[in-house]
Amino acid sequence: MEKLGFHRVSNSPNMPGQPTISHSRPNQPDAPLAPQLPPSPAFKRQFEVANGPNNRVALSNCIGVNPRDFADFPNRAPLLLDGNYVCTLEKEETVAPGTIGLAANVRLWGKWSLTQTILVESYNIFLGKQQQQQQYLGGLEILIDFHVKSKANSNPVKHEELVDIFINNYQNQILQPTQKIVMEFKGIIYGLLIHSVQVIDLNSKEKLPSIKESSDLSVKGILIKQTEVIFYPNENSIINLAKPSSLKGKRIGGGGAGRPRARKQIINPDFKLEDLGIGGLDAEFQDIFRRAFNSRILPPEIAERLDYKHCKGLLLFGPPGTGKTLIARKLSKMLNGKEPKIVNGPEMLSKYVGASEENIRNLFKEAEAEYKQKGDDSDLHVIIFDELDSVFKQRGSAKSDGTGVGDNVVNQLLSKMDGVDQLNNILIIGMTNRLDLIDSALLRPGRFEIQIEIALPDEKGRKDILLIHTAKLKENNLLTKDVDFDELAGLTKNFTGAELEGLCNSAKSFAISRHTKSGSVAQIDAATIDKMQITRNDFLLAFSEVKPAFGTDEEDLTLAAPHGIIPFNSSIKNIFDRGQSFIDEVKSSETETLISVLVHGPSGVGKTAIAATLALNSDFPFIKMLSAESMVGMSEPAKIQYIDNVFRDVYKSPLNILVIDKIETLINYVPIGPRFSNEILQLLMVYLTKKPPKGRRLLIIGTTSQYSVLKHMNLIDCFTNTVAVPSIRSVEEIGRVLTKIGYMSQEAEKNDILSQLSSFEINIGIKRLLQVLMNSKYLKSDANGVVENIIDAHNV
Repeated sequence: MEKLGFHRVSNSPNMPGQPTISHSRPNQPDAPLAPQLPPSPAFKRQFEVANGPNNRVALSNCIGVNPRDFADFPNRAPLLLDGNYVCTLEKEETVAPGTIGLAANVRLWGKWSLTQTILVESYNIFLGKQQQQQQYLGGLEILIDFHVKSKANSNPVKHEELVDIFINNYQNQILQPTQKIVMEFKGIIYGLLIHSVQVIDLNSKEKLPSIKESSDLSVKGILIKQTEVIFYPNENSIINLAKPSSLKGKRIGGGGAGRPRARKQIINPDFKLEDLGIGGLDAEFQDIFRRAFNSRILPPEIAERLDYKHCKGLLLFGPPGTGKTLIARKLSKMLNGKEPKIVNGPEMLSKYVGASEENIRNLFKEAEAEYKQKGDDSDLHVIIFDELDSVFKQRGSAKSDGTGVGDNVVNQLLSKMDGVDQLNNILIIGMTNRLDLIDSALLRPGRFEIQIEIALPDEKGRKDILLIHTAKLKENNLLTKDVDFDELAGLTKNFTGAELEGLCNSAKSFAISRHTKSGSVAQIDAATIDKMQITRNDFLLAFSEVKPAFGTDEEDLTLAAPHGIIPFNSSIKNIFDRGQSFIDEVKSSETETLISVLVHGPSGVGKTAIAATLALNSDFPFIKMLSAESMVGMSEPAKIQYIDNVFRDVYKSPLNILVIDKIETLINYVPIGPRFSNEILQLLMVYLTKKPPKGRRLLIIGTTSQYSVLKHMNLIDCFTNTVAVPSIRSVEEIGRVLTKIGYMSQEAEKNDILSQLSSFEINIGIKRLLQVLMNSKYLKSDANGVVENIIDAHNV
């Protein structure tokens, strides 16, 4: 505006928020400050749309007309098309009478088709205004891009030269917002879109000139030599505008000093959290929004004052099936940025030298080009890496591939995320099941600085997930009233989101199977299928097919104590009292987040049964058993890897119990030699004393029949408590066992057994005793046979 003689003052004291304008007018009050448009006679007529006569007319932003149709009009007079669109006429003999030649850009602007009939009228921009009052363009904001995409390049285009050509070509024409123009500049055709105009009344003598800024089609003005024209790249354009320093701070929409410019919304305004279709992760989503997107929704000026750096990396880790990939996929849908690039880690690797690194660079090419062009106004580019640990392993370690390619790929990603040429328009979302395998340099601030664990859902989360997967069933009245989601949430302890989905699918399959034709498994009974409903029993049957991969395997633990716990003396009750105290301590102590207990005693005294029962009675959500049975046939390195994975798994829940059964067998102990695996022993010693991560608590219950051996190995010192389990040493204790299992219901026979045993020294484990009694029961042995079997077992 200063070019036109106007000076804007920040705010009016009488009308806060309203800008005032002062004007230094030239000392020529009677002379117009801008050229006048040629007058046009009153005119109104229907014409048929034809193609533009030639490129010259199209590039001059004119429409072709036949001279005889507009004989009374001067050349370059304005015309009004369909009551809204103002165009400049150019007389051309090649245009057929009764038609009007519109170039493709003009037809696109007015949404006209060839041969369509439109209304053409004469137009006077000053009509109805006070005498001498005129409207001219004080400013224009124009979006520019290459008209032909194949000609697009990133060579610098000088902004000042572009403005000079524009004003020279279209001076004195009436322009308005939404207008599309094609312009040639140095042999290349560009497409222009007028984004907004600033219209100024130049010749008002009674009051200060007025200013009107608008992006509305109805606002029009005359382009003059003094009009301030600013070009901006169109969205997704790679055009490289070389602007003077005075224009570099200007933004589309007029943002500048004193007025925070609006930042493009990166979150879809219609987005609702419940629309994601993800349950049980409310807290995790709050953390993601707070840490990853807060800085990006602030106006740039406020972010600059806060010195708030954008988050560039978000890492989701946790066990398989908990929804990491689903979260990333849903997050990408709610963002208004570019279409996310989703890549699986192994896809980045190539057998050709340097190709793997180039694949990484290609992911960032589009973001780099846009950032060079638009700076902080560029869109957010999201790159989603699945299975991150498969590519970006710790450099220089045995876990890398040994060829050096893996190290180079890590280095390439590091340089792109936080190197010398930093990008501010990227967000990389990584997902992994093995956080420990990823190079530590990627996990520091500036790279994947936000690391959020997606753990197993709690009971409320499991209910939310079940409700999501059965929403359509409920909506279509396909669920019976006996389906209780609170009950199902309680029964699905340690289920992941994927396993809960599998449970629902299994229940549906049971319901469908009830409506297959008799004698056929592949034909649906059309007469009854419409009445199909999924019942509570269908879900209960599904539990037999879908098992949780993590946590409690109640069948295995229950099998460890098939007869339950038999309190044959007071020491058994004391053991369970102590065990409950350890459970309570782990649950509630602020400092003791790791407690390890070694249950020891002779073979067959019920150590495993006690450990399993304590674990089941704890009501902890995550219970795991580690035993040599699950590692039969494995090599020593494979056993080490398996044990390592088990200890990593036991941190999946806030409360965890790990039962390590028969530790001496686990470390491959053999008394001949003696021999054992020192590597497995050292691994156990480390993990038995390693504190759980923040927010996690762990109770370890180990069992052994070789207490003295473990003591010599210094493994006993790694446990915080030891509990000795006694064997049966009296006839009275055997009597309690007989009574508990209901064997020898005749009191006389029971007394006969106990009387005969009283003459022997008793020292037998409860497990061995129960085996003898069960064997005697099926042999239908009499009292003498039972006594003989017990004595034989005692002497073994």
